[in-house]
Amino acid sequence: MKSIRKSSSKVRKSEYLLRLYVNRSTLKSKVALENIQRICEEHLQGRYDLEVIDIHQHANLARDEQIVAVPTLIKRLPRPLQILVGDMSDMNRVLFGLDLKLRES
Repeated sequence: MKSIRKSSSKVRKSEYLLRLYVNRSTLKSKVALENIQRICEEHLQGRYDLEVIDIHQHANLARDEQIVAVPTLIKRLPRPLQILVGDMSDMNRVLFGLDLKLRES
């Protein structure tokens, strides 16, 4: 399991808790990881924790979360829980899913 922790202070809890399930051997998963990292740095800098989980190395976690497709991004915090599937290339959809944009356009 690879965690990418980004926060401005170790003591302060991150406002956004994200978990990205990937299959590292696929291009779509690699693109999703690059896209979500870029989006987080541009829109959530210092306010997020991103955990990246390869479903082949941690199949039990994917099973527990009932992941049926990869890449899948789960936004645990802030509530409500959101699930996004795909390569995260549609920035409007991702921002809407992360509650960073009021309406999807």
